[in-house]
Parts: sequence; C-alpha cells; structure tokens
Amino acid sequence: MAMAALRREGRRLTTVISPQPITALRSSLLYEEQAPLGVRSISTQVVRTRMKSVKNIQKITKAMKMVAASKLRAIQVRAENSRGLWQPFTALLGDNPSVDVKKNVIVTVSSDKGLCGGINSTSVKISRALHKLSSGPEKETKYVVLGEKAKAQLVRDSKKDISIIFTELQKNPLNYTQVSVLADDILKNVEYDALRVVFNKFQSVVSFLPTTSTILSPEVVEREAESGGKLGDLDSYEIEGGETKAEILQNLAEFQFSCVLFNAVLENACSEQGARMSAMDSSSRNAGDMLDRLTLTYNRTRQASITTELIEIISGASALEG
Repeated sequence: MAMAALRREGRRLTTVISPQPITALRSSLLYEEQAPLGVRSISTQVVRTRMKSVKNIQKITKAMKMVAASKLRAIQVRAENSRGLWQPFTALLGDNPSVDVKKNVIVTVSSDKGLCGGINSTSVKISRALHKLSSGPEKETKYVVLGEKAKAQLVRDSKKDISIIFTELQKNPLNYTQVSVLADDILKNVEYDALRVVFNKFQSVVSFLPTTSTILSPEVVEREAESGGKLGDLDSYEIEGGETKAEILQNLAEFQFSCVLFNAVLENACSEQGARMSAMDSSSRNAGDMLDRLTLTYNRTRQASITTELIEIISGASALEG
C-alpha cells in the first residue's frame, strides 16, 4: 500500500514539475554541469568557486581599508600642523591665481598608487585646465609632476611640456628637510614667473577639496606692488638691515614655495588615504552584496539539483514496478 502511494506521488510530481523523460533530465543535468559562467543554469561547483573568489577579494579590501585608516591617522596630524607654515606667507605675499605672467610652472601633486578614487584624475584635470588657460603665443607653460599617477596621465598628451618628474615620494615618511631639497631642485631647473601648486586639500575621510596655490617670483611681486596689484601685507612692513628688498623677496619666495609644497604633499597624502578608505569600504560592501546573491544562487541551484534527483529516483522506481 505504501508502494502504491509512492507510485501515485511519483506520477503526480513527474506530471506537475517535470514532464520530460529521464533521458531529457539527464541531458539537462549534463548541460548544467558544463554550462559556462553567465548563463542561467550553472553548476554548484562554478558558484562555489566564484563565492570563494569574492570572499578572498573581500578580505583583501577590508585589510586595505584598515591599513589606510592607520596611515591616515599618522599623516593627518602632520598635515594639520603644516598649515601654520604657509598661511603667514599667504598673508604676507598674497595668493593671486589670476595674475597674468609669461612663464608658468604647474606643479601637479598626485599619489604613486591607485585604488583611491578620483583624486589623481581631479588633479590632472585641473592642471590641464590651468595649462590651457595660461597658454598663448608669447607664453610658456611647463609641468613639474610629483607622483606616478599624474605622470602616467600627463605623459600621454603633454610629454614635451614636462620639465621634471618625481616619484615614490610616499615610500618613506617625508619631513620638511626632504621637501625643501625637492623644492630647491625644482627652482634650480625651471624658469618661472608663477608657480601654481595643484593638490587635494584634506577635509574629511569622505571629502577633499582640489586646491591651487600660486607663488610669484620676486620680480612679479615687485611689479605687482608698483602697479597697485592685489598682494598681501608686505608693503606695511619696513625693511631693515643690509639686505635689499629684492634679496628679501627672493628668500621669502623660496621659503614660501618649500612650505606650500610641504603642506601640499601632506594634504594630498591625507586625501589619498581617506579616498582609499572610502573606496575599500565601498568595495567590501559590494563584495558582501555579491556574496549574498551568489549564496542565494548556490542554494537555489543545489535545491534544484536535489529535486531533480528525487524526481529521477521516483520515476525510475515507478518505471520498474509499472
């Protein structure tokens, strides 16, 4: 009597769920095992392999987020302290990005590594826009590139305009002495009327502000002062001692550039780590969502396989007894 009930249940399941014959079911199972990735019917082995890959990627992104957070805490204090170096020079000499000069040098600060959002692309876009605005028939505009990522982008279409390239700045923690040597090397190898430093100013972990700081040459500062241009509070001070005003302006311009460059490198490093934290956090969440979808697909595929096997057993038993 139990066998009769089993046969009746088997006939009902075969009719309702899968009216195909046993050979057709076996061929469909074979197709499932050999189905390529991306089709609807996939094998459980393919799904397990994909799940394992996504889990490994999620572990990597979480680890990278923790490393970026650790580096950010170390750099953020130094970047905030360095702001007190260049701010007095801005008050003294001014920061006039709209000044019209013949020789412009654009110092583009970027990172050496990727996976940090769009901070490098933003710096390059602003640098290209400045290059376009400051170009003309009697004008000369050159690039000084700091960082591997800006180098990779600017070399494609502006290789002839690049004067100096510095890379691997963040390999070791930078101090002011190292950056001042870097700034001195730049000043010795380029002729300029205005230095325009392009970098990303750190605001928070999830935001940064693209910034341009302008350092004028001593000749341009004197010219702007004589013509009543927009400068800082330099004219309100009296010059004492044996040095002339030109010598003092020369020293101030060099010191101002080294301070601004030091702050720009630290601010950009902070922005890089903050952007990397955000990017890795987003990647980890996306990996988790993908893992949930793959788990659901795996369970459905496994359940379908079990159901198909049960149907085959019941149909085979029914065929043998019928």
